[in-house]
Amino acid sequence: MTTFDDILEEAGKFGRCQKRIFILLCMVSMPWAGVYVGIVFQGFTPDHWCRDPAVVERREACGWNLTESRRLTVPLDNSSGQQSSCEQYEVDWNATELTCDNQELEDLKIVASFDLVCSNAWLVDMFQATLNVGFLVGSIAIGYLADRFGRKMSFLISNLLNGVAGILVAVAPNYISLLVFRTLYGFGVKGGWVAGYVLITEIVGVEFRRTVGVIYQMFFSVGILILPLLAYYITDWRWLQVVITIPYILFLSYYWFIPESPRWLLSQNQNSKAVKITEGMAKENKMTLSKNIKTLKDDNADSTTASFMDLIRTPNMRKHTFILSYNWFTSAVVYQGLIMRLGILGGNVYIDFLISGLVEFPAAFLILFTIERIGRRLPFATANFVAGVSCFITAFIPDSMFWFKTAVACIGRLGITMTFEMVVFVNTELYPTFVRNLGVSVCSTLCDVGGIVAPFLLYRLAVIWLELPLIIFGFLAFLAGGLVLLLPETRGVPLPDTIDDIEFPEK
Repeated sequence: MTTFDDILEEAGKFGRCQKRIFILLCMVSMPWAGVYVGIVFQGFTPDHWCRDPAVVERREACGWNLTESRRLTVPLDNSSGQQSSCEQYEVDWNATELTCDNQELEDLKIVASFDLVCSNAWLVDMFQATLNVGFLVGSIAIGYLADRFGRKMSFLISNLLNGVAGILVAVAPNYISLLVFRTLYGFGVKGGWVAGYVLITEIVGVEFRRTVGVIYQMFFSVGILILPLLAYYITDWRWLQVVITIPYILFLSYYWFIPESPRWLLSQNQNSKAVKITEGMAKENKMTLSKNIKTLKDDNADSTTASFMDLIRTPNMRKHTFILSYNWFTSAVVYQGLIMRLGILGGNVYIDFLISGLVEFPAAFLILFTIERIGRRLPFATANFVAGVSCFITAFIPDSMFWFKTAVACIGRLGITMTFEMVVFVNTELYPTFVRNLGVSVCSTLCDVGGIVAPFLLYRLAVIWLELPLIIFGFLAFLAGGLVLLLPETRGVPLPDTIDDIEFPEK
C-alpha cells in the first residue's frame, strides 16, 4: 500500500503549500512570548515607598520635593543603604514640632507597611504561577482533543479560548478573578501552540521536520524582541494585555487558510478527506500525483495501546523518562528565571530585555548547524553546561563591571535557549512510535511545573541575596548537562518502533 510519505515524494515535501502554512503557523509563536514572559513588564515593580497623607500635606504646604518628603516618611534600609520601600516612620504628625525649616527626626519607631509590593509581593508570583497551571492542564487536555478531534479544530478552539480569556484578564475587576482568567488563558495558549507545531511537522517531508520545528520555535524569539517595544509605548498593563491577545482573535481566520493534517485523517480512517487535502497540496505545489493515492494508509498506525507504565516499566525507558523530564523542568526554571530576573536588576528593563532577546537567534542557528554534523547529545549537554557555568560566573561578577556581567548572562541565556529548543525533538527521538506522543506529553508537563516554581524561586530568593537564584539555576543546568550524557546518540539512528528497539538497540 502507498503511505503518506510516499505521496509527499510527489506532492512536494516542502513546497509552496507547506511553506505558506508554515509561515502562517509561525505567527502563533510570537504572541506566546508576550504571554509567557510578559510578567517582566506587566508585573514590573517601579521604585516605591510608603505614602503618608500627613507628609503629603506638609510637602505641599512647605514646598518640599519628593526626595525630602520621602526622607521624612521612611527610614534607611540597612542592607542596601537606600531608603526603605516597605517600612515607614511611626509618628504623630499633628503632635510633632517639625516645621518647614526643621526636618530632623530622631528615635522614631519603624513599622512595616503591608501593601502588595511588600509583604504581599508573593501575589505577583501567583500571577505567573497560575498561567503555568493553565499550561499544565491545557497542554494535556488540548493534546487529547487534537488526537480525538483533529489538529486544526483543537488549534481553532484554543485560539477562541485565548481571545476570550485574554480580554477577561485585561478587564478583571479584582485579584481573584484575575488569577482565574489567567489560568484559563494559559489553558489555551500552550495547547494551541503545540497543535500548530504538530500540524506543520505532519505535512512536511521527514528531512524537513527538525528544521521547521526549530524555526517554528525561533519565532518565539521574534516575539521576545517585539515585546519590549510594545511595553515601552503601552505602559498600562491592561492595554498591553489587550494588544498581546488580539493576534489570537485574528488566528481564528486560519479556518480558511490551513488544512487538517492528512496524517491525522488517515489515522481516523477518513481517507477521502485525506486524499482531497493531499491533492490540493499537490496542485498548489504545481506537482502531479502518479501513485495510486486512493490506497493511502496511516504509516504510523499501531494497534498497541500506550500507557504511562510503558514509560517507566523497563530500564532504558525509565532512564529516558527521568532525564528528559528533568531537562524539561530545568529548561523552564532557568529560562523563565533569567528573563524575569531582568525586571529586578534596576537597570533599563526595555534595553536589557531587548539585548538578551537577541542572543536567542544564534541558538537556533547553532542547533541547525550542529545536530546533523556532531549529533544531538554533545550539543545538548554542552548547552546545559554553558548555561550553568554562565550563571555561576555572573553571580560573582561585581555590578561595577556591568557590561561584562551582562555579556556573561547573555551567554547563559544562549545556552538555556538551545537546551529548551533541543529537548523538544530529542524527546520525540527517544520513544517508540506507539508511545511517542504520550512520552512527550508526560515529560513536557515538568516544563509547566518548572514554570510554576520559577517565579517563587527567583523573587523570594532574590530578597535574601539578589544573585542567589543564579547559583540555583547554575546547579540545575549543570546537573541537567551531566544527565544528558547518559542518553544515547540518535543522529542517523532510525526512529524506534517498539520498546525492544529502546532496550536492545544493538539488535
